[in-house]
Order: sequence, then C-alpha cells, then structure tokens
Amino acid sequence: MNTAMDFSQIFPKEVVTKALARDVELPDGAGTMALITLDNGFDHTKPNTFGPASLQSLSQALDRCKERAAAGEIVAVGLTGKPFIFAVGADLTGVPAVSKREQAVAIAQLGHETFGKLSTLGVPSFAFVNGAALGGGVEAALACDYRVVSSAVPAIALPECFLGLVPGWGGCWLVPNLIGIENALKVVIENPLAMNKMLNGPSAYKLGMFDAMFDGAEFLMESLRWAGGVVKGEVTVERPEVNRDEAAWNGAIKAATKAVHVKTGGYSPAPYRALKLLAAARTNTREEGFALEDEALADLLMGDELRAGLYAFDLTQKRAKRPAGAPDKSLARKVTKVGIVGAGLMASQMALLFIRRMGIPVVMTDLDQARVDKGVGYVHAEIDKALEKGRMSPEKANRYKALISGSTTKDGFADAQFVIEAVFEEMSVKKQVWAQVEEVVSPECVLATNTSSLSITQMAADLKHPERVVGFHFFNPVAIMPLLEIIKGDKTDDETLATAFATGKALKKTTVLCTDSASFIVNRLLGRFMSEIARIVDAGTPFQVADEGFAGVAPMPPFHLMGLVGPAIALHNGETLHREWPDRFYVSPNLEKIVKAGKTAYYQWVDGRPVLDQEVVDLYEPPADPVVLEPAQVREKVLAGLAEEARIMLDEGVVAAPMDIDLAMITGAGFQFWNGGLTPLLDRTGIAEKVAGKRFLPPGVASVPQ
Repeated sequence: MNTAMDFSQIFPKEVVTKALARDVELPDGAGTMALITLDNGFDHTKPNTFGPASLQSLSQALDRCKERAAAGEIVAVGLTGKPFIFAVGADLTGVPAVSKREQAVAIAQLGHETFGKLSTLGVPSFAFVNGAALGGGVEAALACDYRVVSSAVPAIALPECFLGLVPGWGGCWLVPNLIGIENALKVVIENPLAMNKMLNGPSAYKLGMFDAMFDGAEFLMESLRWAGGVVKGEVTVERPEVNRDEAAWNGAIKAATKAVHVKTGGYSPAPYRALKLLAAARTNTREEGFALEDEALADLLMGDELRAGLYAFDLTQKRAKRPAGAPDKSLARKVTKVGIVGAGLMASQMALLFIRRMGIPVVMTDLDQARVDKGVGYVHAEIDKALEKGRMSPEKANRYKALISGSTTKDGFADAQFVIEAVFEEMSVKKQVWAQVEEVVSPECVLATNTSSLSITQMAADLKHPERVVGFHFFNPVAIMPLLEIIKGDKTDDETLATAFATGKALKKTTVLCTDSASFIVNRLLGRFMSEIARIVDAGTPFQVADEGFAGVAPMPPFHLMGLVGPAIALHNGETLHREWPDRFYVSPNLEKIVKAGKTAYYQWVDGRPVLDQEVVDLYEPPADPVVLEPAQVREKVLAGLAEEARIMLDEGVVAAPMDIDLAMITGAGFQFWNGGLTPLLDRTGIAEKVAGKRFLPPGVASVPQ
C-alpha cells in the first residue's frame, strides 16, 4: 500500500481531528478500556473529519492500543466523539488539488489501512456513536467489532453517492454483509439519491447497523456498562444472518439499478459503481471488497462529477454564508415585529417560520375574518403537531402561539419594522396593498414582496419611499426549501437590502442577490427549461421520452415537476417571461388547455406508481408533422436553452457570477450536486462553448485540473 505518501501539499489547511486516548474502568470489574475520543478542538459547529493527518493520529493511537492489549493492560478499545459529533466523514477540502491517480489511490488505501486496525487489536473494539456520523465516520464505526448508538443522534448516513463518490473506506462491503443487501441499498443508494436523506439513531439501530441503543442523557455510562457485559461474556450480541441467496441479492441490485437510472439517466457514475461493489460483496472476501473500493474511489476522485459535487458542497457551505453583493451587515435595521399581508397557505408558512426562527410577534391580515382565522389556525395547528411529536416543549408552544395574531385591518403594522406581502400575483393588487401599508408604517419599515416574477421597481414606483421595497422570494414549502432570493429594485437602498439579508440569515435561509428582472433566477431558468420541454412535446415527442431525457439534472422529471408546481403557476410564469422575451420563451397552447380544464397534475398514482393522466393526454393536440426526439436529443436541446439563458443572465448582471446561478438552482430547484448545479454540467458537456461561446467556469474549478 502506498500510504506513506506526503499529503501536506494537498491538504495544507486540514483541521486535524486528534484521537485522544484515556483509560476508563468498565463497570462491575470488567477491566480497563482505552477510550479514544475524536476531537478537532472546536465545538459542534465544526465537526470532526478525517484528513490524512487525522487518520495518522487515529492510526498511532490504535497502534499503541494494540501494544497495550498484547501486554494485558487493557481488555477493550472504545471509539467515541466530542459532544454532539462522532465524525462526519473524510476531509474533502484537499481533493480539488489531487491531480494524479496514485494520490487518489493512496487516499483510499490510507482510510482502509487505518480503520482496518480497529478489528485487529487483539481485544474487542467498540464504537460509541454519540452524535452525527456521516461517510467515513459511519465506516469507522462499522470497522469496530461492536457498535452502540445514542437515541438522540439526528444524522447517520453514507451520503457519498449524493456528491459523486462511493463509500470507499469499507462501506460498500461492510454494510451489505452486516444488514443485508436490501437495507444496504437503502443506506448507500436510495437515501443519498433522495436529496441526501439521513437516518437518525433509532432508524439506524432498527436497520441493524448498531448492536445497542441508549438514551442521550446517560449514553456513555450505559454504553460502557453494556461493553463491560460483552467483555465478561454476560451480554451476547446476536445479529440476523444475512441472506446470500444469489437470485434475491441480484434481484435487489437489478431493481435498484432501474431506480438509479430513473434518478440519474445514466449520467452519474457514482451510484452505478456503488451498485457493482454491493453486488460483488455477496461473495467477495473483506480484502477483495476493500481492494475494489480502492479502485472505485480512485477512479471517482479523478472524475469531473465528484469535483462538481465538491464545488456544489462548497457553495452551500461557504458562499451561502457570505452572499455576493450583500451590503455591510452593520447597515441592517433591527426587526422586532413582522407584518404579513395575506393569510393563505404561503403567508401562513412564512408566519410560522418567522415565529420559530426569530421568536418575534407576527401579525397577519386578510380581506375577511374567516381568512384571517384560517391563517392563524394553520400556525397553531403546526405548533401543536410539533408539541405532540416531542419537538417542542409546552412552554415554547404557548409562547409561539402568543406571538401570532390576525386582523382584517393593517393597523397592527404601525410598529412593525418588516412587512411582507403574499397576495395574488397581479401588479395592480400588489400596488394597492403597498399604498395601503405605506399609510400605516414608519418611513424606515422594510416593505418586502414574495412575488415570484413581477418587477420590484414597478411595484414600488408610486410609493413615497420606493427605496425601502425589496424582493424577498421564498420557495414552497417555505420551511423546507433553503433558498431565499433577495431582489434589488432600481431604488432599493443599502439599509433595506442589508435588513433583508440579515432577516434571511435569521430565518436560516440561503440568500442570493439578484437584480430586478422578470422571474429573477430560479423561476426564469425553470421557465426556460419548461419552455423548451413544452416546445418539444408540442412538436410530437411523447411525455415519457421528454421526462427520461432530463433525468439526473432536476430532482424529478419535467412533467412530474409541473405537477408539483402546478400547471396554472407554470403557465403564469411562462406568460410573464414570454411578455418580456417572446423570442425565447414559449407559451404552450396545450398547457393553456390543461389549465382551463382545471387539471392540477400530469400523472396520477396507481398502485404506488405514477401513470399519465389520460385526460391530460387527450387534451394535447397532435401536430400535423410530428418531430419525435430521442431522450439524449431532448436533453441536449433543453440544456442548450439553459446555457443561452444563463449566459444572458450573467451578461445582463442579473447575478454576480455563475456560482450564484448554481447555488440558486441547487437550493431553490433541487438541481443535483454531482452536476455542480447547472453551469459545471454545461461546461462538462461542451454545451456552454457550443451555445454561449465560452465556458462558465475556468477548468479545474468544478472539474479535474488538466
């Protein structure tokens, strides 16, 4: 193994997670355990990771434990983490600097070599997973002889396929050989491709990944007591026998392969490589399995998809926290009360978010008391649900309920510093709302609009203080979707903009600044996306082919997405964009028919699977001379439209940089990490240069350096 490689030039900024060993006496006279605590010296906001130096620290600690075990000084070794964190996987910060395959192989081998020591100590090894465990953190636990998890752990996952990797430090062999192929497929393939779904402590224990589970308050004490019982032979760990029937194993792999193809369209190599490793794990020895993982990890580390995934991860972790173009935060005004115009579902979701994240009073208004009562009732009901599920204390629930109020007048806005409207998407309606609000609020009160497409500048034009109007565009569902587009009108001042960004941060949203342009960022690009798809289908390509052609870019196929958004909303957005740029945006007459017929989706669920609604199909008028494209042709044509639109947006200054487009499409539209959002995909396929004349990003930013 080439594990003696010098990684200092590749990982110069590694935050080293130290393996700190101390002796603890196991209860009831079971003997002495060497307990290793993983700790990088920071609190839980900077989790433990495994870079080369961190692995070396653990390796040295384990070597010492092996010596002590041989000398009879210890009877067991334990591995745990700092408060709230076990370990969240490999330190990937140096990967962009990996330019040679032998470096990638060495990284893979170093992880295997280090974790492999946990099962060859001469005494039992125990993982006490006290907090979040992801990727290599899970694999370190799996390498131990026994595993215990806290019931309070919120996140356990092998998310590698989400980024463009495979669990390459033992996961693809250990997991199926511990919990069976079907459960392994859920952890390694299904959850990562479901927008990086996580397990918690109880669900991971139920799957069989852990031998015991204890409550968080007494976790370590109970874990040590349990470990002592294992050492003394008083506790027997029984694990279900793994079904190695060839037909059943291969059948599960085959079904998962079909699901992966639906999700990725065959364009993401990582899950397919993981499937091969999982398939081989049925008969491979541990050594054979780990050797295959080394090769897979090295190949993927040298692939553009992983580099795009790491670029995307970096955007969500760093750029999201320092939004480009945001004014100095010292200019932000303090917000202690919020007013919301409207009491419908979107407005009610926003009210709940303001209350839960900022803990300040919120007053909602609407045209009549019934609407107001419904909106306030929604907030109360959601708080009650959280209380029933144990996610909120009775005291907090009562406090939150006291913060929401409703009225049919806007008088309650008088002392609010921030008022947001969520009324019908019609300019005249919004102008009327702001004229009424301006008569009540102070001149410094920020007037924010949740419009998804209308002009902020036009909306503010007739006001006495147009400088305090700003776009504050949430995505539905408000509590779940991370993105908040902040739109600057022609007259929006820095104090208003700074207050909007500060409020967005308080709401724990990813904020992206854009200038006032029809449909802003996400809806403009999704509008172009759906416009191109509509042209293709109206010309004769079947729905299913169009859906298949765009697999692996958006989180779901186009016409599934249309059902989620709603045909009426999609039509409204398309019409807005068509009025602005009729040469590029197409309004489908067939979509107009569907909206007129009151249809809300293209697919119906029958026996748990989506089936095209025949009534929708019948509404489509077949073209006289149909042009039927293949899935690959659909993909290229739609991506070409997106490339053109993204380049125009950058040239117009709608956003500051391609990174803002990618961050917005990842967090607002669910575009995939392994594509880097959008622009790295356009660069990688050559479509950017073909359509827009040049790349969006320099080579090496979201691709392997040449």
